[in-house]
Amino acid sequence: MIKYFFSLWIVLVLVSSHFTQSIRGDEKKAPQSVEELFHGFDPRQEDLHTKLVREWEKDGIVYRYITYHIGIFKGKAARMAAFYGFPKGAKKIPSLLHIHGGGQRAFLSEVEFYAKRGYACLSINWGGREMEQAQKGDENTDWGAVDPTQKNVPGYENMKPGEKYLDPFESPRNNNWFLLTLGCQRGLTFLERQLEVDPNRLGVYGHSMGGSLTIYVAGSDNRVRAASPSVGGSGFRTQVRPFLSAYKPILPDRDEKLFNKTLGFESYSPHIHCPLLWLGATNDFHGVMDDTYRTGALIPHKQVRYSFTPHMNHRFTPEFAVTRPLWFDQYLKNSFTFPKTPESKVVLDSADHVAEIQIYPDWPEKVASVQIYYSLNADPRARFWRSGTPFKLNESSKKNCWTAKLPIFSNNQPIFAFANVSYPIEKTASEPYARPTERFTLSSILQIVSPKELQKARVKATDTRESVIEDFQHQDSKQLWRDWYILSGDNPHHWEYSTRKLNDPKWQGQVNQTLNLEVQTDRANELIILLSENEYRFYRGPQKQFIAVVKLTGGKEPQTIVLSPKDFQSVKWENLKSWQNVDLLSFRAYFEKGNKLLGSKSWVGKQPVFRKLWWQEK
Repeated sequence: MIKYFFSLWIVLVLVSSHFTQSIRGDEKKAPQSVEELFHGFDPRQEDLHTKLVREWEKDGIVYRYITYHIGIFKGKAARMAAFYGFPKGAKKIPSLLHIHGGGQRAFLSEVEFYAKRGYACLSINWGGREMEQAQKGDENTDWGAVDPTQKNVPGYENMKPGEKYLDPFESPRNNNWFLLTLGCQRGLTFLERQLEVDPNRLGVYGHSMGGSLTIYVAGSDNRVRAASPSVGGSGFRTQVRPFLSAYKPILPDRDEKLFNKTLGFESYSPHIHCPLLWLGATNDFHGVMDDTYRTGALIPHKQVRYSFTPHMNHRFTPEFAVTRPLWFDQYLKNSFTFPKTPESKVVLDSADHVAEIQIYPDWPEKVASVQIYYSLNADPRARFWRSGTPFKLNESSKKNCWTAKLPIFSNNQPIFAFANVSYPIEKTASEPYARPTERFTLSSILQIVSPKELQKARVKATDTRESVIEDFQHQDSKQLWRDWYILSGDNPHHWEYSTRKLNDPKWQGQVNQTLNLEVQTDRANELIILLSENEYRFYRGPQKQFIAVVKLTGGKEPQTIVLSPKDFQSVKWENLKSWQNVDLLSFRAYFEKGNKLLGSKSWVGKQPVFRKLWWQEK
């Protein structure tokens, strides 16, 4: 762990500072590691000069709108605005630092949720957007002579000198993430100095860019006792993707090795000594699943858990979202206990030469469900996650083992496999933006099997194509949409059902095939069917969306829709040429882009009942 050194001279250089004026001797050399980057910085050293903008009470919670001093950069002071809240009359309670995501701002809802749960919570406004309920003349975040906000987007990859940067030479101190991390660490200082806070029970969490900052803070400040990043902080950003030679990372004009050593998340993981829960989404564009596991594997202790919502991008369903408050309850309040990460292994030498995965959950007697997923797609953002069919083995040698077969088309492609294990919660729990749930779910480690391993073990390719994409036979079952993700499913007008099945070779459309849908609605409407081409796969071509507007007649009898590629058009009137590069299929009530609206935001009657989706030869 990085230790704090209390040399006042270095503190004055690094924080109180004149980065461009007072550097001398060895200070002219850029830091070469995480340790050197934060060497000499003590976030407690300077006075916070806290200002109270406003205070109020509501439902037993005390709220404060405050600003605090971060430091002096290039001769100008920088200040952070934040919301702070705690239960009225609280004493020595645990506290949390909330770090918002990109394009967002400090959240009163986060403060309220955790204060009602018995925590003090500080939600900082690092991005500088107008605060909620702001009044004329209210102070806000002001970074002074530097700008690590999203008004300076190039600064997140930058190490070059410039007007808004600190060092007059190439240095990681010229990067936005460095300055933001200092601002977050000063937020921890604010928390530990509050009378109602126990300074030995500090946690940190954030989403997206806030998740990235969570890793930076947890890996550079030993005051953090528990951390929970979500869809952010996955390392190895500048490296090529295994088994995907077409993917080329975008490398800015900088010293790549120096960036990785000082600002790469993989360089912070070895310094994280607090328990950490990683919330993820299997198809996230920002917190890439594979890289999250690689980064987490570098954390030197075993108190790490993962919770990945299947098929989603940048969001979670309740049984995954709830793991975060439960994580803090365990490590900051000692009021909950998590099972261990489910053990997993892929078996290649089975009798039928078909690979299988075996899952051994902790607390097998309490398991509510085991869901097994695998994919043959090397691009984690575009993967369709097949649902395996898990069954529990009764053999005494493999007691409490769930297993599923992993059939493949070719042993020239890798296999990616993991499991989600759900457990009941004694008392229904929730999260700020999720409904209450009676379950929480933990993910196993992601298992990756290379083509060489498959070939060496003589694993057979036994899988075949299927013309039926979805038969929708389980209308009253939770399995109905298991291969899909749903957005606003209970909203009568804004619902969306999406799947990546069409990019899996098992269900991929072929030349001379039509896409067929059997659907029933009680009233006449327009159904939007949207196909996304090259979604996050820019190495294959530009990302495009093609839309078919389907007239639904309504009535008791279902109708059959038959579509060819030419029936799908982009907003620029370009026709879809083939099914080959379709990554995502969505059913929607409407599609809106700019001033163009297709379908209607006022769906009439009940949502459609989908009966069958399939390919058919022309």
